[in-house]
Amino acid sequence: MHDIPAAPPAPVSLPSAFWYWLKLGFVSFGGPAGQIALMHTDLVERKRWISERRFLHALNYCMLLPGPEATQLAVYIGWLMHRTAGGVIAGVLFVLPSLFLLIVLSWIYIAFGNVPAVAAVLYGIKPAVVAIVLAAAWRIGSRSLKNGVLIAIAVLAFVAIAILHVPFPAIVLTAGLAGFAGGRLLPEKFEVGGGHAAAKQASFGPAIIDDDTPTPAHARFSWAALGRMAAVSIGTGIVVWAGLAWTFGVASPLAQMGWFFTKAALLTFGGAYAVLPYVYQGAVENFQWLTGTQMIDGLALGETTPGPLIMIVAFVGFVGGWTRALFGDHLFLAGCAGACVATFFTFLPSFIFILAGGPLVESTRDDIRLTAPLTAISAAVVGVIVSLAGFFAQHVYGLDRPAMQWDWIAIAISAIAAVALVRYKAGTIKLVASCALLGLVLSYLR
Repeated sequence: MHDIPAAPPAPVSLPSAFWYWLKLGFVSFGGPAGQIALMHTDLVERKRWISERRFLHALNYCMLLPGPEATQLAVYIGWLMHRTAGGVIAGVLFVLPSLFLLIVLSWIYIAFGNVPAVAAVLYGIKPAVVAIVLAAAWRIGSRSLKNGVLIAIAVLAFVAIAILHVPFPAIVLTAGLAGFAGGRLLPEKFEVGGGHAAAKQASFGPAIIDDDTPTPAHARFSWAALGRMAAVSIGTGIVVWAGLAWTFGVASPLAQMGWFFTKAALLTFGGAYAVLPYVYQGAVENFQWLTGTQMIDGLALGETTPGPLIMIVAFVGFVGGWTRALFGDHLFLAGCAGACVATFFTFLPSFIFILAGGPLVESTRDDIRLTAPLTAISAAVVGVIVSLAGFFAQHVYGLDRPAMQWDWIAIAISAIAAVALVRYKAGTIKLVASCALLGLVLSYLR
């Protein structure tokens, strides 16, 4: 065992931080849990940029927010170390590699998706996606559904969205109100057990931002600073959206995407899987930017790239821009515009929450905790995710046909993949790659 260092590392320059965040953007596979674990290993244990307690304090705040918590954590740490510029650099570089890769994959998919080899790969990946979504429901449910009341909320949420077709925002609002009431009537049922804050707080030696390091000047709370940052951030979003509406029209797909993905970003409680039904309802059913099958294929592609899973919005935007031929014959350019607009408006709220709210969080260190409404929302999210898996399964397995015509091979692939994920903790990338290879082999055998 190595000796614990006695002194903190030397201060890190902004250029050095830039290269770290860029590298992280290319290797951040494994979903939010894997990304947070990777940042913890790098920034707390190895580099000692931030202490365990300060890291967990930031993470607990990010867990309270809608949006991708790993991205928000990167923004928070970047902001704490290097002011607003550091936060913007950390967040942008966490997302940018994934955006570029998804644009390329989306172009290959929509331009060459009917090529037999591509179709064979997708045939193997799609059942894996069903298993991945089910495993996510299992993982979140095992953490969230601590008692019968929370299980009942999950079941009601499933019925509401899968059978009654209640809009996702209404489910989130109702669950939050139920939690607000339940936290007062049955507080023991809505207690948050453990969580990230209960993790073991090991010592890896003094950090640049240590437990007792004074709050930097830029991170000290003031109402004036909060107002300025909120005004600038929100104003940026309004100006960009107004520019799209002025240039292309309020009813144009790009302006619609800007408003729609802003709403989606504010509803992303419980991770990307929770908001996917809302994205499906809007992108597939209401605006018809893409088909249900394309949505499943997009999720399959999203599972193979680094960065937050909510980056599937880039695929939705690309396909929507391409199919609507926004710029005439310049289909690739139209797709890129759709992908960039979807990504910008999906992630802008996360930057606002951190850059504007960070000083308030720093002023209340060690007081951040989950509330009863968020506990109820987390429970409802489980039911929503199960409904999403059911929707995908119906399309992938052909469940709308007689049982003899179901795709039993796809069902078997999903079953094996689910066991690998839940029982053997298989990595998502390895699983998707294996299923893609299996799809090619099955295509060859046929």
